[in-house]
Order: sequence, then C-alpha cells, then structure tokens
Amino acid sequence: MGTSRDGLDTVSGLLAVGAALAAGELVAAATGSGSSPYVAVGSTLVDHMPSGVREWAIETFGTSDKHALFIGMGVVIALFAAFVGPLERRRRPAGSVVIAVFAIAGLVAALGRPAASVSYAWPSIVAGVVGVLVLRLLVGLADTPHVAGGTPLTRRFVLTAGAVAVTAAAAAALARTLLADTAHAVAERARLLLPTPADPARPVPAAADLGNLSGANHFITDNADFYRIDTALVVPTLSTDTWRLRVHGLVEHEFTIGWDELLAIPMTERLVTLTCVSNGVGGDLISNARWLGVPMRELLNRAGVRPGADMLLSTSADGWTAGTPVAAIADGRDALLAVGMNGGPLPLEHGYPVRQVIPGLYGYVSATKWVVDWELTTFDKATAYWTDRGWSAKGPIKLASRIDRPTKTEQDAGDIVLAGTAWMQHTGIAAVQVRIDDGPWQQARLAADYSDDTWRLWRFTWPATPGRHRVECRAVGKDGEVQTEKEADPVPDGATGLHSRSYVVR
Repeated sequence: MGTSRDGLDTVSGLLAVGAALAAGELVAAATGSGSSPYVAVGSTLVDHMPSGVREWAIETFGTSDKHALFIGMGVVIALFAAFVGPLERRRRPAGSVVIAVFAIAGLVAALGRPAASVSYAWPSIVAGVVGVLVLRLLVGLADTPHVAGGTPLTRRFVLTAGAVAVTAAAAAALARTLLADTAHAVAERARLLLPTPADPARPVPAAADLGNLSGANHFITDNADFYRIDTALVVPTLSTDTWRLRVHGLVEHEFTIGWDELLAIPMTERLVTLTCVSNGVGGDLISNARWLGVPMRELLNRAGVRPGADMLLSTSADGWTAGTPVAAIADGRDALLAVGMNGGPLPLEHGYPVRQVIPGLYGYVSATKWVVDWELTTFDKATAYWTDRGWSAKGPIKLASRIDRPTKTEQDAGDIVLAGTAWMQHTGIAAVQVRIDDGPWQQARLAADYSDDTWRLWRFTWPATPGRHRVECRAVGKDGEVQTEKEADPVPDGATGLHSRSYVVR
C-alpha cells in the first residue's frame, strides 16, 4: 500500500506543478510572453550562464540551443514535481513551501527582465497559488479513508485528478491561442509591401556560386537556413503600427522615428554576410543574405553626433544591447537599418520589423534585432550585453575559411572535388589555399568575387590516392593577411585556427 500511496503522491505533485505552469502561461498571455515564469527563469539562466557553458551549448546544439534549454528545464521541473507530492504528505506543508519558493523565483526573474512592468509579477503569483491549492487538494483526497483491503485510488481522487489534468491542458492550449501578438505579426508581415530600393544591389553573377556541386555551400542563404543565435527565448513580436526608434544621448537633436517615416527614406539594398562570434573553426554560424534598409549614417547625420561619441548603444525590444563603434557606421560601409531580407520583410525570428546589419563586425556588437533604441555614448562610459560577460568591446570579423565538402570520411581514389567557404567581411578574400597531409599549400579555384562584404566560395580538385589523408584550408585577405594557424577559442573576440577534415581513401 505504501508504494501505491507514493504513486498517488507523485501524481499529485506532477499535476500540481503542471497546473501551476499552465496557469502562469495563461496569465502571461495577457501580461506579455516575457512575464511567463518558465520563460523568465530560462532567460535569466541565459543571461547568467558562464561563457564556457554557453559556448559548449552552442557547439553541441547549434541553433537548437534554446530548444535544448527548454527540454532540460522541463526535465528538471518534472523531477521536482515528482518530489513535492510525497514531501507534502510526509512533512506538510513542506511541498507547498517548495512550490511557493519556486514561484517567488519566477517572480523575481520576471521582474528582473529589461522590459518588465509590475504586471509581470502576476503570472508567478497565480502559478504559485494554483500550484499550492492543487497540491493540497490532491494530497488531501489521497488521504481520504478507504475500505479495508481496498485501494486508496478512490473514485473521487481519480475524477479530481482527471479534472485538474484536463483543465491544465485546456489552460495551456488557451494560453497559446491568446498569444495573439505572434499571430498578428505573422498576418501583418504577410500583407506588408516594402518599397523598391532607390539604390539596388548589383545582380549576383552565376559564377559566384559553385553550380550544382553536391554538398557545396550556396552564395545566398535561404531565410529558413539562415543561422539564428540570440538570447530571446521567446521571439519579440512588434507591429509596424507601434514600432518606434528613439535616437538620443550625445547628439544635437534627439528624435523618434516611426515605421512610415522610416520607409519614406530612400532605401538601399545590399548583400551582406553576417557571422556570430561564437562560430568555431569550421562552424556554420554564418550566412549571407540580401538586405533592404536605410543607411544608418543618415539617421546619425540627422541626429548630429557630438564630438567624442564613439559608441552607438542599440537596444532591442527585449532589452538586449550591443555597442557598435560609431566609426564603423560613418566610414562609408553599407551599415543598414534593415527592414527586408531576401526580397521580403524580415522574418520574425530575424528581427521583424527592423534590425541592424553592419558589414565587418561580429553580430554581438552590431546585428541588433527588433531594435527600438539608439543611444550615442562612449566606450568609456557604457557597456553592452556581451561585453558585460567578458567579450571584447569592438568585435571586428577575423579572416576564416572552412571545408564544406565532401562530408563523408570514406572516399574512392581518384579526383575528389573539395569545396568550401572563406570570409573576412569588409576586407574581402583574395585567395584560398589547400594543403594535403602537411604538403605544400596549393591554390584553390575561387568563385566570382561579388563584394568585400560577402563570403567567397571555392573549390579544389584533389587527385586522391589510397590511404588516410588530412586536408586543411586557409584564406588570404585582400589586405594581404594570411589566415593564422594559431588556435584560439571564440571567447573573447572570435575563434582562430585552420579547418581540416580527415578522409580514408580506398
């Protein structure tokens, strides 16, 4: 009977915590998705995660790192839930206290979010109250006296537990339905027509790609394949009706610009390759797209940047910040306040409706998505999200290259076509070289050069002989720099080293 009773207590704990989470999500549908205790705690974990752990997560899970975090949190919560039921029965009200403590943790995390208001407290409060009430109700029902020789699994307990489960599931489903911001943004984006660029991008020559070579990279990355690395566990949903960008700080003229006024400015279209600083040697956290937007320097000229202001501190709708050198915006490069990507509006997860695109800088100091605030300041006085966590302040892109194909380690002897990608945005790629088994460096054949702000594809025909072989590649920049062999981790300013692949040739 003890084992059966422990099972009831475990079910009671699981249902109580499940009901608490569902109630919290339902209230968060009204107060904002960022106020969800689940999301708030997850976001706080991301904010305070040691750099080494973060890099391990990105290296291990790639762009699925957020899904992995949510799954891990779910497992921990399930284990915790299975524990509170037996604890409540044996040391009442200890289980209720544990739920209350976790609710308080959610409340503190929610109120600590950058966009938080007082209303962000309500989901955690309601979740805590519901969790405690359901736990006490179910544990109390399981204590109901029963007929000798019978089972404590009383009809009343089964009906009540079933009702709790159904209600919690319905509340969770309703919460998702009520998150109308996302549905509205999706519908708005589908209807949105962007202006024709006054300064269109040059056509991309067919020779910029490697044709139909299997496994090779493509010059332009489809939206669905474009890498996504950010700290937003829930994608911010903004409307063009309410979007505003405030420009202030060390400027002569502070102003706020809205969507219609932004689109009235003549648009520029450019192809720019973006790279995440967390991209390891040979990594895939890099993509190339066609962007449509307003040159950022035009808005800075309108504001009148005061002497001494050397940082643009940009802030996203979820409070994330980036510190960009003003010089990188004012030096003539195609730094865009972008509204379009690959011929359409920005996808929600890539910054809809407005984001920054700045060639030559890693994303953590430049590529602010869902941007709503610009403050002109100085590097001496201000820091941004990742610089507060040990990363370098200015983040220029480092020269890099990788081997994309073949990916299979076993190959047949004969001519093998190697192919890959090289990049050093805003400097450009002059050459790529390949080395087989520590032999001499040999010149690869480059695809057509589109611009200094985009990656460059390459191929090399290798007359492979039977045996085990190691292939390396390195790039040469247009400034004469040769890619270094010295290995360095991504922290604090980007990885270095040569990418290699090993093959067994039969």
